[in-house]
Amino acid sequence: MVMSAIQTVKTPTNAGANVQQTIALVDDDRNILTSITMALEAEGFAVRTYTDGEEGLKGITSHTPDLVVLDIKMPRMDGMEVLSKLREQSALPVIFLTSKDDEVDEVIGLRMGADDYITKPFSQRLLIERIRALLRREALRHQAVSNTKTEESSITTRGNLVLDDARHVCTWKGREVDLTVTEYLLLKALAIRPGHVKNRDQLIDMAYGENIYVDDRTIDSHIKRIRKKFRAIDNEFSQIETLYGVGYKYKEE
Repeated sequence: MVMSAIQTVKTPTNAGANVQQTIALVDDDRNILTSITMALEAEGFAVRTYTDGEEGLKGITSHTPDLVVLDIKMPRMDGMEVLSKLREQSALPVIFLTSKDDEVDEVIGLRMGADDYITKPFSQRLLIERIRALLRREALRHQAVSNTKTEESSITTRGNLVLDDARHVCTWKGREVDLTVTEYLLLKALAIRPGHVKNRDQLIDMAYGENIYVDDRTIDSHIKRIRKKFRAIDNEFSQIETLYGVGYKYKEE
């Protein structure tokens, strides 16, 4: 067991480059931290590592990275608590690392707002591709926000639902619903064509891209969390319908 947490900051040789992005790794397994750090640095990322959740949360909040890779089982503060505290203040992309026996934790983590998860043992190449996919979506969101002063907002309105792509803002009955990037993309995929059923594979492609593998349970968990967020505002929200064995659709108004 790791008795104390340390932070190691790895700085690639191109640290001054504007395109460099920072990944925070939080895991009490030093072997995993070392191997992932080497793989990410080889891809041009800057990496900050933390060996427990408490130190990880402090480091992430004081020096915000572009993305967090977060283990669930850790001393002092587990990944669930770290994610919960992060989501109180940020929609920062988060990927969970889980073990094969942590299926329940995977689902709970996704419901709490994790963007993705990878089961140990995992391919470093797969992790890197998942990271790149999430960072691409974040970049598109920030680009849309920065262009609001010069371009008209792309707004989708479906009854009480309003989706503003340029500002990445979702409102229901005039009240803002705080969605992660993945949740926003999934909701838009359904709302853009009310009444049309989207199966899980279609939703995966729309939210993650065609070259990224995501388990069906990931989509189900994201949908449950979207519903929960809307029902916190309107407990009668029922626009997202489940067609068991088929997929989901957005109800026509």
